[in-house]
Amino acid sequence: EPYTEIYFHASHVVFAMLQKPASLSLLALLLIVVPLQADTLFWPGWLGPNRDGRLLEFTPPKSWPESLDKAWQVEVGAGYGTPLVQGDSVFIHTRVAEQEVLQCLDLGSGKVRWKQEFDVPFKIGGGGEYHGKGPKSNPLLADGRLYTLSISGVLASWDAKTGEQLWVRDYQEQFGKGHPYWGASTSPIVSGNRVMVHFGNDDIGALVAMDAKSGREIWRSGKDGTSYSSPLLADFGDVHQIVQWNHEAIVGVEIETGKELWRHPMPHLTHNQNMPTPSVYEGHVIVGGENRGMYSLQPVVEKLNWSVKERWYQPKAALDMSSAVIVDGRLYGMTHYNAGQLFCLDVATGEFIWQGPPRSANNVTFLTMKGYVAALINNGNLKILRSGTAKYDEVRSYKVADDATWAAPVMLPGKILVKDVNTLTLWKY
Repeated sequence: EPYTEIYFHASHVVFAMLQKPASLSLLALLLIVVPLQADTLFWPGWLGPNRDGRLLEFTPPKSWPESLDKAWQVEVGAGYGTPLVQGDSVFIHTRVAEQEVLQCLDLGSGKVRWKQEFDVPFKIGGGGEYHGKGPKSNPLLADGRLYTLSISGVLASWDAKTGEQLWVRDYQEQFGKGHPYWGASTSPIVSGNRVMVHFGNDDIGALVAMDAKSGREIWRSGKDGTSYSSPLLADFGDVHQIVQWNHEAIVGVEIETGKELWRHPMPHLTHNQNMPTPSVYEGHVIVGGENRGMYSLQPVVEKLNWSVKERWYQPKAALDMSSAVIVDGRLYGMTHYNAGQLFCLDVATGEFIWQGPPRSANNVTFLTMKGYVAALINNGNLKILRSGTAKYDEVRSYKVADDATWAAPVMLPGKILVKDVNTLTLWKY
């Protein structure tokens, strides 16, 4: 959007002014831009503005500091959702006892501005206790409205300024309850006036588009059970579409109509679920599931007929729960093979460029910025890796949490937000 682009370009001017004398014209621009920061949407949802892990507004320091300073830490509750940031407001969706909690915090102090608590009963089944009762979904912020998907699969919309609940959609009577191990684990996404989310369980479900203001259903697509992967938006064949990996296949759905344009069968296998968010790069979809390797797929359309071509297959990497990121033709991810190993591969060929030490992690969330990749390990270590290198190159490692970290961090200029099991911490440097 033009508003956002103006700020992003201006933010680089601010950094430049720290390094060289500012002209009067630059000072005038700064005076215009700074007040806009209060409303700037830095981090709206899962993996950032484009769901690709790219830090658009972030300029890395010339030299990463040896340590970070803890500015504040607050108890917020359990859950895997990433905090969202707009201006000086932080939004986070968690669970405390038998209630889910949505709250807005002050970025500078961690103090609560508003809080909503609502009952969400959920009985977890055997095997799921390790990951808790959620929420597993990531909240979303768009056009002044927050969207949350509870562990029980109920979608709600909230006013971001006041916390007032705007509407609720519950499809449990139509699709049944979610899996007792995981519950609802996908995340909503917005395009224009539509918010889309996949409802259902392993047996029955659908991708549903609703009016963002009212919650009114516009269309529903598919009969492929649930989805534990969060979708993203992409353009193939000049058609704007939502790309989603559900229980049985990866599909492209036209946003305007809900029509399924293409599909590539990639079913779950017993307990090997379809969890990572696919990556889109130069007309290709890169996707990989637990114990099933990685694929590069190319959706193509000829005379209104869609097909999917498999470009390469890499059997020695499988993403499990960790979503990969792509920068400058290189994919960075973590395979659960070799007991958790970071790797980098060539997106064009699927060949490894480097593989990191084995036994490194159970889960990693990745973010990319100019010259670096940030990798938050589930043991609370945040690693800064140099990108574009021929081998694993760790620049810094910071201990940012004492408990497990399954939620992605948020990196802002001079600040890092980290959610662990029950707390949210702001680090500064």
